Amino acid sequence: MLRTHTCGELRPDHIGQTVTLCGWVQRTRDKGSIAWIDLRDRYGLTQIALEEGVEADSLREQLRHLGREFVLSVTGVVQERYSKNDKMPTGAIEIRPTSLEILNPAKLPPFLIEDDTDGGDDLRLKYRYLDLRRTPVRNNLMLRHKLAQAVRRYLDGQEFIEVETPVLIKSTPEGARDFVVPSRMNPGEFYALPQSPQTFKQLLMVSGFDRYFQIVKCFRDEDLRADRQPEFTQIDCEMSFVTQEDILNMFEGLVRYLFKEIKDLDFPEVPRMTYAEAMHRFGNDKPDVRFAMEFVELNDLAKGHGFPVFDNAPWVAGINAITSAAYTRKQIDELMEWVKRPQIGATGLVYARVEADGVVKSSVDKFYPQEELQKWKTAFNANPGDLLLLLAGDENKTRKALSELRLEMGRRLGLCDKNSFAPLWVVDFPLLEFGEEENRYFAMHHPFTSPKPEDLALLDSPETIGQVRANAYDLVINGVEIGGGSIRIHDRAVQARMFSLLGFTDEEAQAQFGFLLDAFEYGAPPHGGLALGFDRLCSLFGGSDSIRDFIAFPKNNSGRDVMIDSPSPISDAQLKELSIATTVGGK
Repeated sequence: MLRTHTCGELRPDHIGQTVTLCGWVQRTRDKGSIAWIDLRDRYGLTQIALEEGVEADSLREQLRHLGREFVLSVTGVVQERYSKNDKMPTGAIEIRPTSLEILNPAKLPPFLIEDDTDGGDDLRLKYRYLDLRRTPVRNNLMLRHKLAQAVRRYLDGQEFIEVETPVLIKSTPEGARDFVVPSRMNPGEFYALPQSPQTFKQLLMVSGFDRYFQIVKCFRDEDLRADRQPEFTQIDCEMSFVTQEDILNMFEGLVRYLFKEIKDLDFPEVPRMTYAEAMHRFGNDKPDVRFAMEFVELNDLAKGHGFPVFDNAPWVAGINAITSAAYTRKQIDELMEWVKRPQIGATGLVYARVEADGVVKSSVDKFYPQEELQKWKTAFNANPGDLLLLLAGDENKTRKALSELRLEMGRRLGLCDKNSFAPLWVVDFPLLEFGEEENRYFAMHHPFTSPKPEDLALLDSPETIGQVRANAYDLVINGVEIGGGSIRIHDRAVQARMFSLLGFTDEEAQAQFGFLLDAFEYGAPPHGGLALGFDRLCSLFGGSDSIRDFIAFPKNNSGRDVMIDSPSPISDAQLKELSIATTVGGK
């Protein structure tokens, strides 16, 4: 080894020892009579001190030629540091060098390799290998590593076996868009990169591997945002001979274990809420339950008083933004503009303040006498100092807009503490959802999800098919869907029926999923599972809104890797070899 110790390892116990450190120059400081080098590696930082008349002049001369990020090897004696720094683990010692070797010089980096860098997102992504030297980014990847090891320990202790499934698979029509890969040996045919290992893990259950897991890369060609990347990682799991209750208990145990191992937090029992209840109370199937601010429906109280916006609206509801009555008119106007943004979609906002004396003052006072406004106050369980915010319109659209307003007020009121965690199981999702444009049903999760046994009869009638509940569940923490799964269909006839409901002909179902249907005829056990978003778990534990901070080499918001300039064109010769006739640009 070129080094005897790392730059984060030395302590007062090492005083008097001769050591060799290797690392990068964080910075140099020269005060004339004494100079310092801060040497950094991924383990930490150690100060190298060179004093005039003590260390050789040749070493001081070398220091003058050092720049940031030069790679050095330093040999010297560990000494007690005169001016200690209790903010760093090695702050009680320093190295007095006897030799210094430049292993590699470095150009001046395009941004500071420090915690608070001056590099913007695009620049740091272009030079990601430099960004990864920064302590916060390095710590994010260390957290990711620890989380992966803890996942493996827990699942191994529960008799799960880790099995790798194929990356080059078959394109399927359901779900997001596939990334496709042309086959040179099979001209005109394509592989797809997996959106998940769903069918393979079900086949493993047919094979008798009753507890499977995999920390696996998945791929979806979809529009990006903070919590999405074209390639992402999930903790993929499946179990045989289980009920929904067994799966919830098993993976609630995993989440508790992870919080204890990584955050040293004892997680309480995870509450459960049906999809219908979540939508009714919060307008969202992944509600943030760190704070209340639940929906209050006001149709009975708000209509019939001559206010056309409410009288003509199918649905009127609101939230109680506690302690917010002091909002100025300017702040209220800004909220009104906020809810009208296209991504929110509300047409306006009605507000009512509960004054210190209990009197309710609203923006629609002329339509509602005080005795009616007091009924609003009672309905919202409001107290002096509270602010009632009401929306009206089409129920589905208004429910969604009110959900966004609730989350925004939670952020503005400081109710979304990143160090507080509120987990929730959401269960009993609808099995199917109807696409108006396509005029057919789609699977709300995926076509392999089993309906609730007690709802099977509802599949027989077009009038009741939309009422069928899925044997499905999502894990939500702080308003983020961390993962989800379901009990799967394991009977060929039921699976074929599901494909038919989703618009597949028998021939199409056989062509796409015949391998799975055939496997079900060879003794498929009852089985189910779930997948947890590993990147999202990392960002949750790390207190970040973006999964990109926890991926070593992420893509930007356009799905590009700006460091290696990918995706990129390929040559006409490669296209010809792959039997792809047109080049990029349609030439």
